[in-house]
Amino acid sequence: MLSENQQAELLAAFPVLRSLPPQLWQKVISEGQYLCRSNGSIAFDEGDVCRSSVMVTAGSIRVIRSTRSGRELLLYRVTPGEDCILTVSCLLGDCAYQARGIVEADLTFVAVPRAVFMQLIEQSPEFRTAIFRFFGERVTRLMELIEATTFRQLDRRLAMLLLMRGPVIATTHQHLADELGSVREVISRILEEFQAQNLVRLERGQVCVLDEAALREHAHSAS
Repeated sequence: MLSENQQAELLAAFPVLRSLPPQLWQKVISEGQYLCRSNGSIAFDEGDVCRSSVMVTAGSIRVIRSTRSGRELLLYRVTPGEDCILTVSCLLGDCAYQARGIVEADLTFVAVPRAVFMQLIEQSPEFRTAIFRFFGERVTRLMELIEATTFRQLDRRLAMLLLMRGPVIATTHQHLADELGSVREVISRILEEFQAQNLVRLERGQVCVLDEAALREHAHSAS
């Protein structure tokens, strides 16, 4: 059961909880757990079963996904007053975590059991709206991250392809897109960036490499 001080912390971080009907707020108070995790500890890991929501009142969590090459991709951070959309999606879908959450600043949070969380979603329009609004905002940011990451990877792959074919490549943007498994619009954007940096010159039906050394450095640059 949450103490009065812990209730105050939770309400300060998540003001939407003030709109809950008394019986629902009482459920949060009686069944919620006030927990702490130290910096560097694992808040949740890939494959873990998600049993409760994570309502952060202090500190932060870094949510990452490991790539096949062993590198880590930062998906987002969870700070006080924010929801972890991975936790929300796992609760709604009754599935396991697909990423890792690492505490990067000493963490305090209230864990609300899945059954209570589902009641909040079902019975409080204000809580439901707040959750789904934040969910939508976070998904948009993740889509931007995916686009940026994919763009950088294509950036290097296209540079390498031009170096292999250069210095003058008779081709079309569509043909390059087909070879790299992308779409013409994305390839055209990258080529225009290359041209703006004086790495290549775009002509009708061909691409001319202007600065092979700089393009090679670009091809091997870190993401």
